[in-house]
Amino acid sequence: MRSSPPIDRVIAALKRLPGVGEKSATRLAFHLLSAPEAQAQELADAIVRLKKEIVLCSECFDLTDTSPCTLCRNESRDASMICVVEEPADLAAIELTASFRGRYHVLGGALAPIDGVGPEELRIADLETRVRRGGIQEVILATNPNAEGEATAHYIADRLRDTGVRVTRIAYGMPMGGDLEYADRVTVERSIQNRSELG
Repeated sequence: MRSSPPIDRVIAALKRLPGVGEKSATRLAFHLLSAPEAQAQELADAIVRLKKEIVLCSECFDLTDTSPCTLCRNESRDASMICVVEEPADLAAIELTASFRGRYHVLGGALAPIDGVGPEELRIADLETRVRRGGIQEVILATNPNAEGEATAHYIADRLRDTGVRVTRIAYGMPMGGDLEYADRVTVERSIQNRSELG
């Protein structure tokens, strides 16, 4: 730590952000220190406004400044398909591809019993309510391909089994541009299992 408590406080606060280590936090702190005061104030105000103005969408539980959110209000989106994701960042990643034109449901995490996250801590009951209201033909489970995401997907599939709604799981395997020799065993195995026809 430096001998200047104000700088140390900013570095410590920045280090709590995901993916920001000691060096990055220090670099950001000194950038903010050398920036014009108006720029630093703009950042501080934007963070405060973010916390005050962002709410959860009452339908899909994405982060938004209006509820229902623009995706849920968009009549051109296919309301018969719901893509289930763990977090708002996952929804944003899918939206960047512009490949999905349905609606979403954000769970708020994944099942992790060791960490005290059970079905009651997630928005699984809300999803089930949406499906049982009718009008949904397919639920696409896009939880992460790890132990917690797989457990969550299987749990949701079991809960929706008697609804008559088609429940699908996103495919996973080798990424574009990846090399087989550097991929882990599970990735290669799933790539083989989830193979598709060409032509």
